[in-house]
Amino acid sequence: MALFRSAPWSEPQPLIEGAGVYLRAPLMSDYEEWADLRERSRAFLEPWEPEWPADDLTRSAFRNRLRRYAAEIRDDLSYPFLIFRTGDKRLLGGATLSNVRRGVAQSANLGYWMGARYAGQGYMSAAVAAMIPFSHGALGLKRIEAACIPENTASVRLLEKSGFQREGYARKYLCIAGKWQDHLLYARLSSDPIRGR
Repeated sequence: MALFRSAPWSEPQPLIEGAGVYLRAPLMSDYEEWADLRERSRAFLEPWEPEWPADDLTRSAFRNRLRRYAAEIRDDLSYPFLIFRTGDKRLLGGATLSNVRRGVAQSANLGYWMGARYAGQGYMSAAVAAMIPFSHGALGLKRIEAACIPENTASVRLLEKSGFQREGYARKYLCIAGKWQDHLLYARLSSDPIRGR
């Protein structure tokens, strides 16, 4: 029965196509472009992310990240993607379905980041819209959950535009930018209508 399956995706992650973007699993060949985009976007990203380790942008740290991703995909725990622009195949950002819970939960957490120079241009909205059918269809998830700092108005707009509903407020929910911060909690159900259809 699909409700209780434990590892639905044993093959390599597919290419997920959206409006002007596509998503795929990170590869070692992405390292230089990824590191460059992250470094150039550091000031833009750091207020919304956990503190970066000192070696975060090194080649060896990226290689270790890919090893961890491979294990998490194999164990049906996480599905990381990089987001690319369709026309020129430029790396724009990333999105991950993490903390996959099976059994009676069938849920995961959505996290995402966008390079500073590409923010506010609709790319993340297109990426999240493309991930929704993959999450509810191929992965069989009932719930996609997301959380954001209340002051992150861009993230609030993105989630609400993508059909996520605000479900609560969690005090000191995650350690972001070196301090425990409150978060708004959102979720999207497989039964929720797809926006724009």
